[in-house]
Amino acid sequence: MNITKTNIDALNAVVTIEVAKEDYASNVEKVLSDYRKNATIPGFRKGAVPMSLIKKQYGKAVVLDEVNKLLQEKLNEYLTTEKIEILGNPIPKESKDFDFDAETFAFEFELGLTPEFSVDLTAANVTSYNITVGEEMLDEQVERIQKQFGALVTKDKVEEGDDLKGTFVNEEAGINHTTSIVVDTFKRKTDIKKFIGKKAGDVITVGTKGLFAEENQLVEYLGLDAETAKGLDVEVQFTIEAITANTPAELNQELFDKLFGEGIVTSVEELKEKIKEDAVKQFEQQADQKFLNDVTEALLENTKFELPATFLKKWIQTVGETPLTAEQAEEEYAKSEKGLRYQLIEGKVIAENKLQLSFEEVKEYAANIIKQQMAQFGQNEPSEDDVNNIVNRVLANQEEAKRLSEQMMSEKMVNLFKEKVTTTTKDVTFDEFVKVMYGEA
Repeated sequence: MNITKTNIDALNAVVTIEVAKEDYASNVEKVLSDYRKNATIPGFRKGAVPMSLIKKQYGKAVVLDEVNKLLQEKLNEYLTTEKIEILGNPIPKESKDFDFDAETFAFEFELGLTPEFSVDLTAANVTSYNITVGEEMLDEQVERIQKQFGALVTKDKVEEGDDLKGTFVNEEAGINHTTSIVVDTFKRKTDIKKFIGKKAGDVITVGTKGLFAEENQLVEYLGLDAETAKGLDVEVQFTIEAITANTPAELNQELFDKLFGEGIVTSVEELKEKIKEDAVKQFEQQADQKFLNDVTEALLENTKFELPATFLKKWIQTVGETPLTAEQAEEEYAKSEKGLRYQLIEGKVIAENKLQLSFEEVKEYAANIIKQQMAQFGQNEPSEDDVNNIVNRVLANQEEAKRLSEQMMSEKMVNLFKEKVTTTTKDVTFDEFVKVMYGEA
């Protein structure tokens, strides 16, 4: 067997594999002998069919099969041994005049070669956002906690912010729907004032046009379908059945213990500090994701190289279960080109900076996450056996193991980029960050 490579250009090559009869003959004979042992052909005993008849019936198919196996094996060995990095898979070139009786077969495979390029991390200049946690945000969080753990009380009269249970009715329009609604949900202040001071059993009339900020709220609160709600302009009567309000929970030790465990937080100041710690962690993750996305875009912009586009489009046509047309392959290539470019850039960054993950690293990473989760449920000192058992179960799930590996690699990439990429740090509030995130700033 002889294998040679001919470079077409820097991105394309052809590998030629010459296969002689002696390379596959023994395997063909063995397969045909097995066929002969089990062949059932009228007029012959099982196992006594003449080999000439077996060869005539199965010979060509067996030769093709064994040659194909040999080609795949030797081509993969060659690419590995010669350290030839390719994109996609080798594409066999069609052979129109295949002679089964030839002493030597020659097969050609097209290759799309991985381009040579360098990645300069220092060329990127990216803003790193530091999301600050202000006193106003902390006060809002405290109020939210008080409301969440507050008590629901029944009231005699309606005040702003109260929850109402009642029924909207308009018999002609087919409306008869019981619902719960906060008084402040109504868009017009004049409508809200109609409810203030009213009691259970009172009936209030309002118009549906402009009743809520969003037209689809008519669907929710009046029990309508979207088509009926569209442009609806009638009057409805709301009969109040119950009035309730949420009384905020007191900021006392009972609430602190319920939130964080006994004695961990003992004052409002410590509560705010805890809220701030959690917010900082959450904001840091979001800021890191934004930073990673921005570095990715900068590297794609600054790292220029050509791809074997013609080869890849041809490969895309053949790789799926259903062959694609040239036009379909062109569309698929356009959609995937950017992702492929970043895969190559990321792979080079990982290799050059030795960021590859070991299984032991992933296990340790998973163990730390599990310990943190257990601590949230009061298990601050779990045994190593308990943690290891959970880790083994988690990593036995291939999807979960892949997700953890990708998460860990993402963190390694962020840390590397923070070290090597030119960054400008900017302090922003969360609201300002959201505007930047969604391109509003």
